[in-house]
Amino acid sequence: MSEKQQKLLKELYEYNREATVLSSCGAVLNWDERTYMPRGGAENRANMISLISGMVHEKQTSPRIGEIINELLIGGIDAEEDSVDAANVRELKRDYELSIKIPKSLIEELSKTITLAQGRWQEARAKSDFPAFLPWLEKVVKLKQQVAEALGYEGKPYNAMLDIYEPGATTDEIIETFERLRDELVGLLEKIKSTGKEPDTSIITRDFPVELQKKFGVKASQAIGFNYDGGRLDETAHPFCIGFGPGDTRITTRYNKNHFPGAFFGILHESGHGIYNQGLLAEHYGTPCGESISLGIHESQSRMWENMVGRSKPFWKYFFPKAQKTFPDALCNVSLDQFYFAINDVRPSLIRIESDEATYNLHILLRFEIESAFFNGDLNLKDVPFIWNENFEKYFGIKPPDDARGCLQDVHWSAGFIGYFPTYTLGNLYAAQFFAHADKEVGGLHAQFEMGDFKPLFDWLRKNIHIHGRRYRAQELVKKVTGQPLSHKPLIDYMTKKFGELYGF
Repeated sequence: MSEKQQKLLKELYEYNREATVLSSCGAVLNWDERTYMPRGGAENRANMISLISGMVHEKQTSPRIGEIINELLIGGIDAEEDSVDAANVRELKRDYELSIKIPKSLIEELSKTITLAQGRWQEARAKSDFPAFLPWLEKVVKLKQQVAEALGYEGKPYNAMLDIYEPGATTDEIIETFERLRDELVGLLEKIKSTGKEPDTSIITRDFPVELQKKFGVKASQAIGFNYDGGRLDETAHPFCIGFGPGDTRITTRYNKNHFPGAFFGILHESGHGIYNQGLLAEHYGTPCGESISLGIHESQSRMWENMVGRSKPFWKYFFPKAQKTFPDALCNVSLDQFYFAINDVRPSLIRIESDEATYNLHILLRFEIESAFFNGDLNLKDVPFIWNENFEKYFGIKPPDDARGCLQDVHWSAGFIGYFPTYTLGNLYAAQFFAHADKEVGGLHAQFEMGDFKPLFDWLRKNIHIHGRRYRAQELVKKVTGQPLSHKPLIDYMTKKFGELYGF
């Protein structure tokens, strides 16, 4: 690489690092807004976040960035190579070309609106009052539709939203993938139902003191690899993980003293996200190679640690004796097999984040269908509760008793995360394919879990996924790591084996 190219790259990275640091400042404000900020501060916080978002956008759309990228490409940088610098140029070119299409005023208005909308969502959810949230949902959707028009898209507007979270994904591809998965899931669920077997789930709804849940959750989180010297755990209305940069990743959960799995598996889930953030190389901070690939890949990390590790029997062979010591009143007369069956109970549930592995993707399908419909103009937003309840009853055989446990349960629409939901199911697919391959390469992951040794899997994920940042696109990474394109088969194989053993078919 010539001296001129090195200077241009240095200048390009400096521009992006400044924008990244500003984004980190905004992330701190967002985290505080969703954890500790008093509701009275919402208006001022919205103005603060709007201002920073505008400053970030200004940095990201500087004409000089475009000039540098063009000079580098003309000068011989091949953006299709997979070297770190080539990948950075490729991804910064994509980011720049998308950013310059969106007016700064729209970014600022959207940032302010979603900050206020999240507060109104929390209030509406607490009262199960969808009409109170509707005007804010309408504002958010209208602004996001303006973003889609600014970005441009092929096919329907929703494709522009998908591309933000899962670059290159399209509605048609998602539908095709989901239909293949759904067809086999339906068969699996019928097998489970036909056995007539049910675990005693009262085991996990006994009295589990919140302070002890916190301590136990942190120990498990540390065991799988979340570094609390570079992170912390807090409470929120809807669990999330957010990274401020090297050395500072925040995870959250919510507690219910009479429902052990909610907080515990929430902690493992968000720890998976946090472990990914902590695995991004600090030396690449402020460049695409220091950022996560896509939300689908990010979700693969959280779902893997939550389910394929945390809900596995080998995991609990190690942790169950510790759980019995921590919660003696609740678990003293419970066997490992009873507990393991209870935390893997398969039955329709109202709340997505508390649902079992087998029905979880039906929750995502429901949301995907609804949000793509209203975003594309095929569904009036005021009809969302009716359509939600009607389709929920069709998929799960139960009807939500109120909107708090129905269409108001997720933060995503208030936060403007339209197009985000499909990445959860993509994450499950990625996770199963990665885990199966890791087990082959590392050898005997379950035997290691029984000994409380999670480092071999942790190290494999660091080496094969985390350290690459955005060096590869999601589909490319899957093929590079596993040797195969993404398939629904590893997930179906995993669930068939696991639930076949539990339910006896």
